[in-house]
Amino acid sequence: MIRVLLADDQHLIRAGLRMLCDAQPDLEVVGEVDNGRDAIAAAARLRPDVVVMDLRMPGVDGITATSRILADRPATRIMVLTTFGDDDHLYPALTAGACGFLLKDAPPADLLDGLRRAAAGDSPFSPEVLRRLVQRAVRARAGTPRRAAGLTAREQDVLDLVAEGLANTEIAERLHIGVTTVKTHITSLMAKTDSPNRVRLALWARGG
Repeated sequence: MIRVLLADDQHLIRAGLRMLCDAQPDLEVVGEVDNGRDAIAAAARLRPDVVVMDLRMPGVDGITATSRILADRPATRIMVLTTFGDDDHLYPALTAGACGFLLKDAPPADLLDGLRRAAAGDSPFSPEVLRRLVQRAVRARAGTPRRAAGLTAREQDVLDLVAEGLANTEIAERLHIGVTTVKTHITSLMAKTDSPNRVRLALWARGG
């Protein structure tokens, strides 16, 4: 069972997330808070596996709360869920230690998948956010895409598109394969290249 703490100052958002989680056999909402100060206290008291963290809350904001929670409990996974996907919110949240960054207009299935991936040690990102992260990282290390020994032809195709910043659905459409197949290839690629997440995989593909 994945223990989830909801931190958001909008009651409707919290209620919607609780309904989503309550309908899943492997997710349990152990608490709800509407500000960063209470999120810090609740994380210490309830010991959730994943905290769903809004960024703009009264008093202590979500970035400060993220940093303080992780200082006390580094194993806690904090997944940001916000309306604001700009760099001024994204990079401070990642610097504070957030493991993922989803936008509030994400489909419910993506939110549930994000919670499970966060709990499993992965880094869930909304496609547009991930694309920007990858493109920025690739620009910082511009170079010829790496052709790697030990990869299948299809894995190499997927790797090249990851390096371009494409999301899984876009890769699936480009290569005429299923999204599940894309995920399988990416998991294999991360294992073969010793890349802990998708951004590092894109950097590896560019010789970084």
